Amino acid sequence: MSTALFADIIGMMGTFAVVLAFFLIQLERIDPKGLQYNLLNLSGAIMLLISLCINFNLASFVIELFWIAASMVGLFKYYQRRQLQTA
Repeated sequence: MSTALFADIIGMMGTFAVVLAFFLIQLERIDPKGLQYNLLNLSGAIMLLISLCINFNLASFVIELFWIAASMVGLFKYYQRRQLQTA
């Protein structure tokens, strides 16, 4: 398997994960503040970032960094809320 093909496959998996997360919110199947949504977004953004390391595009690379940061904030807030609930 060529490196470019590998990058395309990983990138498409990442795109699918990010779009799936958004679609599941629209269907009210997952909570936008929940663990599933943030993990799906984070994993999708990481896969897209991996593909962008091979097929580089600056604008896409930057937005994925922000997407990862937003997902990390969401995960931090999720675990923070969980700790308050168990306290």
